[in-house]
Amino acid sequence: MTANIDRLIGIMAQLRNPEGGCPWDLEQDFSTIAPYTIEEAYEVADAIDRGDFDDLRDELGDLLLQVVFHARMAEEENLFAFDDVAGSIADKMIRRHPHVFSDHDADNPDAVRVSWEDTKARERAEKGLTKSALDGVAVNLPSLTRAEKLTKRAARVGFDWTEARDIFDKIEEEIGELQHEMDINAAHDRLEDELGDLLFCMANLARHLKIDPELALRRANNKFSRRFKEMEQEYKKQGEELKDQTLANMEAAWQSAKRRLAAND
Repeated sequence: MTANIDRLIGIMAQLRNPEGGCPWDLEQDFSTIAPYTIEEAYEVADAIDRGDFDDLRDELGDLLLQVVFHARMAEEENLFAFDDVAGSIADKMIRRHPHVFSDHDADNPDAVRVSWEDTKARERAEKGLTKSALDGVAVNLPSLTRAEKLTKRAARVGFDWTEARDIFDKIEEEIGELQHEMDINAAHDRLEDELGDLLFCMANLARHLKIDPELALRRANNKFSRRFKEMEQEYKKQGEELKDQTLANMEAAWQSAKRRLAAND
């Protein structure tokens, strides 16, 4: 295993070598590589969703390459190297698992999560980053994920609903405000603002239900895609195109597709 990691690090070093390296790799920097890092993480998640473990192996390799790439650029600037990255996360995992590596008790997943968050909070305080309870929630997270994390942070200081059902009143309020803006033909930014409030409330509800809102929406997207493609295929079998159907016919075909795919949904 160490040999292959060393080999990968060596390959990356050669790609970034001004003498005989790859022109594309040489012109990259942290900001240009960052989007690829995010993309590779999503492709890992996609392989997991599909249960394709051969693809997962390859996608994890692609994600590891991103780590090696960033570490190589940092090493060139005398900031840190790959070994420092590995050492940093190893130290962090030991700190955040005191129930495994010291005498702290945490005998269930909820207790582990509380301990993890408490350790993170102490680390932020030691770095002088705790000016707000919301500090440390990355701005570039997917918006639903960031909303869930912001409400989780707020809840840690008591700013939260007691029960998940209490959020429904707020959701209804936000729907009413959005409907009002639509009724008065409000400007686009007002509609966007009210819709954003509604989505934020939905992310908060997901947190209370212990549901990952991104995962829930991903499942809904996949379900919609399966049903839509099934509907398209049924019309093609009849020598027809979906675009030529009435909305009523498409709704009937949609319900039929739902029934056929019910076991997979």
